[in-house]
Amino acid sequence: MQRTNFPFLFSDYWRTFMSIKSWILTFAAMASLLSPAIAQDKDRQATDEAAIRKAVEAYVSAFNRADAKGLAALWAPEAVYINPDSGEEVVGRDAIEKQFAAILTDAKGAKLEATTVSIGFVSPSVAVEQGMAKVIRPDQEPEESQYSAVYMKRDGQWLLDRVTEEAVDVVVSHYEQLKDLEWMVGKWVDQDEEATVITECNWTRNNNFLTRSFTVQVGDQIDMAGMQIIGWDPSTKQIRSWVFDSDGGFGQAIWSKKGSSWHVQQTGVLPDGRKSSAVNIITYIDDNTCTIESVNRTVDGELLPSVAAVQIIKN
Repeated sequence: MQRTNFPFLFSDYWRTFMSIKSWILTFAAMASLLSPAIAQDKDRQATDEAAIRKAVEAYVSAFNRADAKGLAALWAPEAVYINPDSGEEVVGRDAIEKQFAAILTDAKGAKLEATTVSIGFVSPSVAVEQGMAKVIRPDQEPEESQYSAVYMKRDGQWLLDRVTEEAVDVVVSHYEQLKDLEWMVGKWVDQDEEATVITECNWTRNNNFLTRSFTVQVGDQIDMAGMQIIGWDPSTKQIRSWVFDSDGGFGQAIWSKKGSSWHVQQTGVLPDGRKSSAVNIITYIDDNTCTIESVNRTVDGELLPSVAAVQIIKN
């Protein structure tokens, strides 16, 4: 299977061309799956998982000391914290420190408990932790939430890159805003003599997010894996997505519906640091069929050829 210059996955597709068959890669993306290197090195994965669990313990300890600076030090310099109450994005370590200083002042005497439910590795330097948190305040009922934390490994240290959370007792979800994408849920398999692509899409708890994952296997080797989370942004009233691939690329997108098509306006950073963008158009045919094409594709401002629509079939 050849590769193509297509920025949707933010990978080394920019370096070679692929057959039109691999268009499934643009439709597939991304939940917690091990990269080949991690799968072959269980000892390293165990070490990294232990380091992330220690980071969680350090986070709880800093919170319970009301140490906003200590909390902020556990985040990457360009990290994003999404306020669970307002949906507001707080970007950057300094801004996150200020946010937590205000939270800790308001929650004086509060104590945090956190339980890690699972840790999955997208690549040797990207991990996703799912967990439950409980904030206990004097003379108040405990507040419980579930969270998803993306970690990036920087200079040997696992740092928080993005955290989203939602209350356990959420009654109203964002399903109404996302239900037009429900046809994506399920398993998609595309196979030829050169490669096998397996894609899976699922709802998260309360139907607040869709997770999409893919693996591309060439022979007996996994060529790529990745993760994408699609959700409703209540602050901007838009469907948004965040994507990470096992080559080290990442990006985000805004989704808008036009008739039976979804226009996914995506920007990202390639593994070598170049900026990329594209508008990917996914057109619903029926619950088992869609077409996908890509236009306005650029890398560092250089316009690339469009990719014509290709039909994709659900397994």
